[in-house]
Amino acid sequence: MSESHQQPALARCPGCEEPPASGDLFCGACGYDLSAVPARPDDRPTLPIGVPPGAPAAAVEWPAASETDSSDVPAPTHRATDLPGTDSGGNLLPTTPPAPQAAQTAPPGPAPATAPEASAAVSTPDTPAPAVTPGTPEPPEASGDFTLAAPDPRTAEPAAQPPSAGAKVCVACRSGRVDPDGYCENCGHAQPRERDHVEQELGSVAAVSDRGLRHHRNEDSFAVSSTALPDGSPAVVAIVCDGVSSASRPDEASAAAASAANEALLESLPRGTHPQQAMHEAIVAAAEAVNALAQDPSGAAEHEAHRRQNAPACTLVGAIMAGGLLVVGWVGDSRVYWVPDDRSGPPARLTEDDSWAAQMVAAGLMNETEAYADERAHAITGWLGADSYELEPHTAAFKPDRPGLVVVCTDGLWNYAESAEEMAAAVPPEAHRSPLRGAQVLVGHALDGGGHDNVTVALLPFAVEPQGAGSSPGPAGTAV
Repeated sequence: MSESHQQPALARCPGCEEPPASGDLFCGACGYDLSAVPARPDDRPTLPIGVPPGAPAAAVEWPAASETDSSDVPAPTHRATDLPGTDSGGNLLPTTPPAPQAAQTAPPGPAPATAPEASAAVSTPDTPAPAVTPGTPEPPEASGDFTLAAPDPRTAEPAAQPPSAGAKVCVACRSGRVDPDGYCENCGHAQPRERDHVEQELGSVAAVSDRGLRHHRNEDSFAVSSTALPDGSPAVVAIVCDGVSSASRPDEASAAAASAANEALLESLPRGTHPQQAMHEAIVAAAEAVNALAQDPSGAAEHEAHRRQNAPACTLVGAIMAGGLLVVGWVGDSRVYWVPDDRSGPPARLTEDDSWAAQMVAAGLMNETEAYADERAHAITGWLGADSYELEPHTAAFKPDRPGLVVVCTDGLWNYAESAEEMAAAVPPEAHRSPLRGAQVLVGHALDGGGHDNVTVALLPFAVEPQGAGSSPGPAGTAV
């Protein structure tokens, strides 16, 4: 008689999860053959620590406790050190820890850094020694200490990469690369904007523009250039624009106006257009460029779009030296001064402001001192922009009879040297020989005075042959 194999009782049917009745060979709900119980697997995936896969585990014989007599005296108590210890391979463990060789032979120095969370490798007698690759340092002798594993390259922080060739380097740490937002990727320092301080020298004309000490950006802009008239004589141009801070995007307005006026002059002067007419046309071209900004609001920053709704606007003042003439043109309150090289001669202001104070003085309602002391003095009545009432470019032509210096500037400078005499006193004596140095000194004069506004100044030395003592002491000309 064959003996049936006793299968273990199942708590639930493998087919329908219903609990079977005791002794059932088939599930009463789904008919599943309950006798087909899978055999218990024979594999044991867990291996002893330190034993290589596939090697038989060594049998470990633990020491037995000491025998005792038949009396009721309990067996003697054993301490841990009384029993010899063995590792998983059956080898005796040392009874006293070996003295670290590094502490005996290595010279005194800083303690090595520890990594509490790093994985460690334990060397065991049964573990085969790793193969040594030529060119790699040999592993240290086994001393019973834990050896820190190499860091995981996937979690290690990437080392700071030096800036590539041509990349802008941080002005603070001198090592980090500047991201497109203007901040250093290494130290996070905000970089100065490109227009915060600009200097340019072109032959006999130079200009300097600075953000000042109080404004968060430079809203001034300038353009200096030179060309030739049809007869081959030179023509020198300087354009200075001041963005209206109460309008939106004043920095873009001043840059657009300066560029458009300069391009218009470089196109019309070589064709033989009279310099005064060319200046008038250049101011109109600058106004059209600023008006176009109001039709393209895509460049407006989001915070400015909510804070200000005025159209972009700026003032403009320019000077042309060509054919022995000095031609100036302006809209707004930026100015042109004449400072003779011979300081014994009187200086002069060659422009009239489009401002509330100038209107009060022209109407005879106030004298100049009273008008400019009023809080409304610097409110401009003329500017370039889509919301200006009516564009009225002012131009004037002069024929100086002696050499001098033409100072073209924004109110960021003349606020600290308002009268012609004060401006002449601020201009260094060598400015006609080194206009860039003279412009730098004048910007420094404004910054030393407080730097409350953006500062821009262009200097044009005007050289003529003296015509005798009977000539007029200043530039003679007419304004339009």
